[in-house]
Amino acid sequence: MSAATTRQDFNSSRFFSGIARGIAGALLFALPMFMTMEMWELGFYMDRSRLFLLLIVNIPLLVILSDRIGFERTWTWRQAMRDASIAYGLGILGCALILIAMGVLKHDQSLHEITGMIAIQAVPASIGAMLGRSQLGGQLDDGDDPEENDSDDPVHERETSYAGELFLMAVGALFLSLNVAPTEEMVLLSYKMTPWHGLIMIAASLAVMHGFVYALSFKGSHDLAEGTPGWHAFVRFTLPGYVIAGLISAYCLWTFHRTDDIGSTQILMAVVVLSFPAAIGAAAARLIL
Repeated sequence: MSAATTRQDFNSSRFFSGIARGIAGALLFALPMFMTMEMWELGFYMDRSRLFLLLIVNIPLLVILSDRIGFERTWTWRQAMRDASIAYGLGILGCALILIAMGVLKHDQSLHEITGMIAIQAVPASIGAMLGRSQLGGQLDDGDDPEENDSDDPVHERETSYAGELFLMAVGALFLSLNVAPTEEMVLLSYKMTPWHGLIMIAASLAVMHGFVYALSFKGSHDLAEGTPGWHAFVRFTLPGYVIAGLISAYCLWTFHRTDDIGSTQILMAVVVLSFPAAIGAAAARLIL
C-alpha cells in the first residue's frame, strides 16, 4: 500500500468522530468501575509492579484491537499504535475528569495515590474507548455513500484467523472480568461455595458459553459448516474459550490482590466464580467487539 493511498484513505472527519465515540465509550464501559470503592482503594495499596505489568499488558492489547476496530481504518502497525496511544490517552483523561468530578481525587492527596487511582482505572477506560468505535459507530456518516462507507469501516465483518478468534475471546473475558475481579465478593463467594457448587458453576459456565458459541456461530469468521456436529464447536471454541477465561480470571485476581493470604482451595473457587462472567464475555466477544 503506497503512502499516497494511505494519506488519501485518511478521513479527518471520521477520525475525530471516532475520537468522540472513544470518549463516550470510555465513560459508558468504565463508569461502573469509576464508582466502585474497591477500585479507588486499589489505587492506594496495589503493588506497583503488578500495576505496571497490567499497564504494559494493556498496550499490545490496544494495538491489536486498534488494527481491528480503531478510530479509522489502519494500514500499518504504526497507525495502529497511534490509535492505541490515543485510546490510552482518552482513558487517562476520562478517569481523571470523572474522579475529580466525583470528589474522589483531591488536591491534598499524594502523587502516589493520584497516579495509582488514575492508572488502574485507565486500563478498562482505554479498552472502553477502543470498543466505543465499534459499539457506538453509526451505520453511515452523513453524506457518505453506503457502499463506500461499508468498505471503509474497520468494524465491517472480515475474515479472522482461529488465533484471532481466541484473542477476541481473551479480550471479552478480560473486559468483563475487570468489572468484578476487584470486589470482595469474589473471595466471599469462594468461602461460601463447596466443591459441588464449583462443579455446578463450571458446568453452567460451559453450557452458557457453548450456547453463545453455537447460536452465534462466530458470524463473520469461522462459521460452522452445515451439518457440523455440536461437539466440534464445543471442542474447538467452548473448551479453549473457557480455559482462556480461567487464565484471565486467575491473572485478574492475582493482580488485584484477591489471591493473597487465602488457601489454594479458595483461590481455585474464586477463579471458578470469576470465570463465569469471563466465559460469557469470551463467548459474546463477537457482540462486544
